[in-house]
Amino acid sequence: MVNILGIFTAIILAVAAFLAVKNNGRLEQEIANRATEENHQAQSQERMKAAQAVLNALPIERAEVDAQSEAKTKVETGLKESNDALESNIEEKANQIAANKEQLDEFREKVAEIGNIRELAPKMKEMRAELDELTQGITDSEASLANLTAQNTTIEAQATERKEELDTHNRGESLSSLKTSIRSIYPSWGFVTLSAGNNAGVTSTSTLDVVRDGATIAKLLVTSVESSSASASIIPDSIAQDITLMVGDLVVAGSNPKMKAVN
Repeated sequence: MVNILGIFTAIILAVAAFLAVKNNGRLEQEIANRATEENHQAQSQERMKAAQAVLNALPIERAEVDAQSEAKTKVETGLKESNDALESNIEEKANQIAANKEQLDEFREKVAEIGNIRELAPKMKEMRAELDELTQGITDSEASLANLTAQNTTIEAQATERKEELDTHNRGESLSSLKTSIRSIYPSWGFVTLSAGNNAGVTSTSTLDVVRDGATIAKLLVTSVESSSASASIIPDSIAQDITLMVGDLVVAGSNPKMKAVN
C-alpha cells in the first residue's frame, strides 16, 4: 500500500513539474512578445513624428512652389513676346529680300534687251552700279535674316528649356540634370540635408535617389527646399539593412515615380 501511495505521489509531482515548466515557457514567450510589441510601437511613434513634420511643412512649401511657378510663367511669357517680335522682323526681312530679287530680275531682263553696247555704255554703267547696290542689299538682308533666325532659334531653345523646367516643377519632380550630395544626416529622425536647393532644380515633395558606385542605395522624399539647400526624409524600406548613408553620397533626381512617406 505504501508503495502504491509513493508511486502516485511521484506521478503527481512529475505532472506538477511538467506543468510548471510549460507555464514558465509560456510566460517567457509572453514577455518576449510584449517586448517585440513595445519595440514596434516605439518605431511607429518615430515614423508618426516624421510624417507629422512633413505634413506641417506642406502648406509653406506649397506657397513657395506657387511663387516659383508664377515667376517661371512670367519668364516664359517674356520669352514668347521676344520670339514673336523676332518672327515679325524675319518676315519683314524676307519680304525685303524678295523685293530686291524681283528688281534684280527686272534689271537682268533689261540688260538682255540692250542692243548697241557702245551707244548705251553710260546707261549700262549706271545700271551696273545699281546692280551692285541691289546685290549688296540682298547680301546684307540675307546676313540680317540669318542673324535674326539664329537669335530666334536661341530664344526658342531657351523658351523650350524654361517650359520643360516649369512642367517638371509642376509635376512635383526635380530636374533630371540635378546632381548634389548629402550634407548632413540625422538617423534618429530619419532625414538628411542636401548641398543644393531650388537653384539647382530640387523640387519639394519630389523623390530623389542616393547613388553610390553607380547603384541606387536609398530613396529620399524632399520635405523642405531653399535656394541653395534642402531637407529630405529617408523613405522607409528603400535602404538595405547593411547600407549606411554617408555625408558626400551622390544624390540625383528619382528614376521612379514620386513616392509617399510611410507612416
